[in-house]
Amino acid sequence: MMLSFENTKIAFDSKTNKELQWAYRLFKLIGKPWLVKLGDFSQRIAFKLRLPVNGVIKKTIFRQFCGGETINECEKKISVLSEYKIGAILDYSVEGMENETELDLTRDEIISTISTAKTNDNIPFAVFKVTGICKTDVLEKVNDCPEELSESELEEWDRAKQRVHDICSSAKENDVPIFIDAEDSWFQDAIDIIAEEMMSKFNKKKPVIYTTIQIYRHDRLDYLISSLARAHQENYFLGIKLVRGAYMEKEEERALEKGYPSPIQKNKEATDRDFNAALKFMCENLDLIWFCAGTHNEYSSAYLVDLMDELNISKNDKRIYFSQLLGMSDHISFNLAHLGYNVVKYVPYGPVKKVMPYLLRRVQENSSAAGQSGRELTLILKERNRRKS
Repeated sequence: MMLSFENTKIAFDSKTNKELQWAYRLFKLIGKPWLVKLGDFSQRIAFKLRLPVNGVIKKTIFRQFCGGETINECEKKISVLSEYKIGAILDYSVEGMENETELDLTRDEIISTISTAKTNDNIPFAVFKVTGICKTDVLEKVNDCPEELSESELEEWDRAKQRVHDICSSAKENDVPIFIDAEDSWFQDAIDIIAEEMMSKFNKKKPVIYTTIQIYRHDRLDYLISSLARAHQENYFLGIKLVRGAYMEKEEERALEKGYPSPIQKNKEATDRDFNAALKFMCENLDLIWFCAGTHNEYSSAYLVDLMDELNISKNDKRIYFSQLLGMSDHISFNLAHLGYNVVKYVPYGPVKKVMPYLLRRVQENSSAAGQSGRELTLILKERNRRKS
């Protein structure tokens, strides 16, 4: 059977007619940028005034893009995905916490996702963000001017590094590979350093720790190539999650505001070129690189399929995974899984209010009619028409 991302029967087989209609209405709404901006403003005001908006959010965008508020609440969506041979990644999507107690609790919750994954074959990976377990002002200072850290900031950074070590050590002990997500460029150098330290320590026999590379940055293909050289030199496996990236507008605005060169690629074509070049580079170095291609781009997904065929790499080779986010690009995830490729979906979860930054990024990502929401609507309409015929 040939790969086709137009096969909506496979893409939406898990959805009832009612669920399909509900998804159509949601993407129709978030395809209106003015409405997205109004909704963002309204929810911020509502939370400040302590209005009862949790229920509304949970029944709408939260329902589309999140698995639940707790690990147990995610079980239903994990089970549905598993029926279609798609794995899940429990993603505790709480970030930007500034209280030491909260940071410790986030670490503990991430370790709980690792423990859950150990006992559930349908959860092949775990994931975390360093901003979930480190104060952002400390992380930024470590990134830009570590020599200027005060004594208390050094202590905070030591505690943050210990949390990272605790999580990675748990992943190693439980034999659950874990992704360290990429973040804004003003945090990323510090994250790269600690991610490489963890890979060097825990990836001696196979990748347990995966770092994340955002290709919308013009320097990241070179970083990938140099990372492999360091892995060769220090004798460890390189785990990579490759993404285009999620913070582009923030990056460009901050670079303009602070007067430094933008780290972002000149255009989408350059990003696409480097993404596919990175896929080829990794496929040609599978002796030391295991990777996950996190992409909602149909061309890049098909390109990786072609690469695997060209290089005689098995569809279910455990060194290569495809990944998409829950609630998005089911036409990619379900069609790839149907053909036997390794596919995982991120299943974000957490208290509604605390995952709002994540949800707002997903809504904004879908708010262009020419972008994701437009494609989702076209496919949903196609499937609705198919079911009626």
